[in-house]
Amino acid sequence: MKKIAIQGVAGAFHEVAAQKYFGKNIVAVECDTFRELARKLAAGEVDFAVMAIENTIAGTLLPNYSLIHEFNLRVVGEVYLHIEMQLMALPDVQLPQVAYIHSHPIAIAQCREFLDTLPPTVTVIEKNDTAESAQLIVKNRLANTAAIAGRLAAEMYGLHIIAEDIHTCKQNYTRFLALSRTPCSSEQSNKASICLEVAHRSGSLAAALGVWAKHSINLTKIQSVPIIGKPYQYSFYIDLEWDDKAAYRRAMDEVASCATSQYLLGEYKRDRWEEV
Repeated sequence: MKKIAIQGVAGAFHEVAAQKYFGKNIVAVECDTFRELARKLAAGEVDFAVMAIENTIAGTLLPNYSLIHEFNLRVVGEVYLHIEMQLMALPDVQLPQVAYIHSHPIAIAQCREFLDTLPPTVTVIEKNDTAESAQLIVKNRLANTAAIAGRLAAEMYGLHIIAEDIHTCKQNYTRFLALSRTPCSSEQSNKASICLEVAHRSGSLAAALGVWAKHSINLTKIQSVPIIGKPYQYSFYIDLEWDDKAAYRRAMDEVASCATSQYLLGEYKRDRWEEV
């Protein structure tokens, strides 16, 4: 079975994304941090990794772009995951018995409207991970505590859901990247992620963007990240989609002449998020 590095513990949304992309016949290797995830993959301790890169509410995880570049990793795929939050507790525990709620701070923020309906006696406590919050309830037999996490965590740790779909925004998605140590482009590839640097002068970025427009290449994302050691200069992480691969190749060749640096993170088959 493939060993897939995930951030968080078993049952976390990263494992859900890994199963969606690679299938359920995998071994999820838990990592406390994204840096540990990148290090394990670069060192060959796992076969692949799945890393969150952006969320429709929280935005882009900027440090993760730098980690991909720093550890020389390659993007081989993507997966969009609809994020649904559940309130879970030990079997037979009901909502009126809950005095504490544990979860990751972003998950807490995404469920704020529901949490505001609870009595002021309920204390909400920030933890490192959604699934880890569920795990600790079982480990310590916390009968007065609930966790906010995903359905997989409830199933994995034998908790029951006492309040379903408590997230405020129902259109909440996270995009994950599938990462490898080596590129894995194929004839089905129709999307690429690149890192671009251009001269620090007027019109240099516009010139590069104009090349893609000329060749009908769709830019689905452009994200600036500060270049360490060069104040107020930036790398641009860009996602591109195409229908005509030959046009994409021509555009990439032309852009190279406009850029001071062009680094291909990976070519892969694009995923589509399903609106609910």
